[in-house]
Amino acid sequence: MIQENLNRVLQSIRARALFAKRNPEEVRLIAVSKNQPVSAILDAVAAGQVDFGENRVQELVEKQEQIPDAKWHMIGTLQRNKVKYIAPFIYLIHSVSSEKLLSEIDKQARINNRVIDCLLQINISGEAQKGGFTEKEAERILEQISLYPHVRILGLMGMAEFTSDEPVVDAQFRRLQKARNKFKRFEGHQIQLRELSMGMSGDYPIAIRRGATMVRIGSAVFGK
Repeated sequence: MIQENLNRVLQSIRARALFAKRNPEEVRLIAVSKNQPVSAILDAVAAGQVDFGENRVQELVEKQEQIPDAKWHMIGTLQRNKVKYIAPFIYLIHSVSSEKLLSEIDKQARINNRVIDCLLQINISGEAQKGGFTEKEAERILEQISLYPHVRILGLMGMAEFTSDEPVVDAQFRRLQKARNKFKRFEGHQIQLRELSMGMSGDYPIAIRRGATMVRIGSAVFGK
């Protein structure tokens, strides 16, 4: 079932990208594996899936120990006191939502003698519970990125409002796309803004239309 679901999702991503006159290879599926057993993730790996997203540190660490060759993405709220547990192996942290968290990631990356790739989370919906930087705050972080030499910013992440109003979702994704384009002027050794992580099972077609390079999809791959 997972292989069939995965093929269906990948075909949909490809079709949506082509419809938007984009190269389908530019859009990567992050299979959201939270709450899924290791056996289900292994089925997805066997079907060719490489990138997996988790939102709880303890669950992420346990799964990484059993499937170390996957690319593990932290997509949920990350507490500073838990960064140390994922710093040795994390492939990409999508949810950098505060300067204090960025500082801790830099510290733990230095301890582990590595550079950790991150995305800045932008609050594109304006909802307090979503967290994330304002565009002005993100701009200030990018201006002083040299303070965090063990961090590399690869792009932005955002979550649209949970609504069936497609124009609202489209406007919020377009906002993230415009922010990324505006921030391009900061690009350099530590800033390479090639990624836009936006879109989930319910709204990824809109996200792809607005330039998403990573879509975070769980239920369509693993089931409800």
